[in-house]
This record gives sequence, C-alpha cells and structure tokens, in this order.
Amino acid sequence: MKKDKEKGDESMASNYIRFDWAMKRLLRNKANFAVLEGFLTTLLNEKIVIQKLLESESNQEDEFDKYNRVDMLAENSKGELILIEVQNNNEYAYFQRMLFGTSKLVTEYINRGEGYDKVRKIYSINIVYFSLGSGKDTVYHGKTEFRGIHQNDVLELTPFQRQTFKVDAVSQLYPEYYILKVNDFNQVAKSPLEEWICYLNTGDIPDSATAPGLEEARERLKLDKMTKTELEAYYRHLDNIVILRDNIFTERAEGRAEGRVEGRAEGLEEGLAKGREEEKKEMARNMKSLNIPLDTISQITGLEIEKIRDLKI
Repeated sequence: MKKDKEKGDESMASNYIRFDWAMKRLLRNKANFAVLEGFLTTLLNEKIVIQKLLESESNQEDEFDKYNRVDMLAENSKGELILIEVQNNNEYAYFQRMLFGTSKLVTEYINRGEGYDKVRKIYSINIVYFSLGSGKDTVYHGKTEFRGIHQNDVLELTPFQRQTFKVDAVSQLYPEYYILKVNDFNQVAKSPLEEWICYLNTGDIPDSATAPGLEEARERLKLDKMTKTELEAYYRHLDNIVILRDNIFTERAEGRAEGRVEGRAEGLEEGLAKGREEEKKEMARNMKSLNIPLDTISQITGLEIEKIRDLKI
C-alpha cells in the first residue's frame, strides 16, 4: 500500500531527467561518473570508482532495438566489469538475455591464449520497468554456489585458491546478477538504496535524499540544462515509454475480454489468439505513427513486415 510522503520528502518531479535517458546520453560523460558511481556504491555496498566506460558492439542508439544487449558497460577500479541495462519493454525471455550478456562478456574480455585465471569478475545490473517473474521484493541478487546433494555443504576454495584469486568464496569468481523491479516500489524511501529506487521509478529526488550520487544527480541531471533539441528528444522518449506500457496493459486486458466474450471453453483459445492478434496490430499502428522502422516493429510485435506495411494508421 502506498504511504503518504512524510515532511521533508517533497520532491521536484519536473526538474530531473529520468535515469534511463541519462544512461544513454549523459552518464557516459566522465564529468558525470559520480552519479553512476554513487548508484553502484549504494547497490553493491562497496566503494565503486569507474575507471572507464567500455565500448561494446551491442551498444545501440535506437531505444527500440531488440538486440540492444548493453546500455552501459563499465570497468571499476579493481578491473571488474559492470554491465548495466535498463529495459522498458516487456521481454518474456529476459532471464536468458541476462545470461547471454554475461556469457558474452566473459569471452569478449579475455585474450586468446590466456589462462582461465584471467576471466574477469562481472556484475550484471538490470533495471526493469515491467513485471519480471513472480516475487514480492523490488531488488533481487543472484550468485552461483555449489552445494552438496548429500551433506548440503557449500563447496569452498582451498587456501591456495583464496590467496591466488584474492577472494573468499567460489561465488565471488562467477558473475553476480542484480534485478531492480523499480515499478513495484510504492512507498516512502527509508534507506539509500530505496532512495535510488524511488528516483529510478519516478524521476523524483526528494529533498531529504542523501544516498551517494543523488546530490550529483541534482546538480547535473536537471531538465533546464538541456537544449531545446535535447528536450524534444527526451519528451519523445517519455511518450514512447507510455505507448509501450499502454500497449502491454491493453494486450492483457483485451485478450482477457475477448476470451470472456467467447464464453465457452472450446472458444476460449481462439478468442484469446484473436484478441492478441488485434492488440499486436494496434501496437504496430501506434509505432508506425511514430515512424519507427518496420523491422523494429516486427521484432517487438512478432508481426510479419508485410502485415505491418499493410496496416493503415
């Protein structure tokens, strides 16, 4: 249940740029690293200093590109890789997408002929604005450990391995995953991480927020610092997000409604399929009106390009 904001929590909703937009445009600037470092320090619970942002062939400017696997790839002061992805569009295979992203990094950032001891630590941080999986929390952390099937003990490193790899547990050698389901956060922030999640969800930074990086965000992510062209592009981005979310909700609602109209068990499957087809067409019409490329629309809706081309706006 959503709680009322307490005194001192007044925010300036219209003043700050959303984090997902800043990721693609502003936080790649070294002068703004402090914002991202603050977020990572808060999430990972250790001081993070970004050495550099790494380029990846997966980085794309088109926010509707389904093959955009990486929003940002950074390297911290320990040489570890931090993959950050912001996803607005619902994707049922997103868990596999996370696995693909980390697996690709493991092989991309090791030189041919190097030993496996050179495999780098990877953090996969996923900020999702849709319902991913089924759970009650807003932040999930995943790591790999090996547990005995008979004794239920955790497989540990030898003293030599601890000294060589400079870690205490096997799980520290493997990629770690964080999932932030920011849309599910609907309460007053009571911790630094919750202050960040509140900003990720709403774009607001309460006056009382003190989490690392948010003070820098107040200074550097203000709308009034954007040019007219940047503002126009930013507002188009917000409009596109609304369209995508509305289409997701519409697809679910109309699909259920279509099934109810059929009434009988034998007509339920056909009614749902018909409803989903119509919703996909409506989604495609909306996207065509925004001049989104047909192949991108096809990737998002699953409709054939020929069908999309024949749709009338």
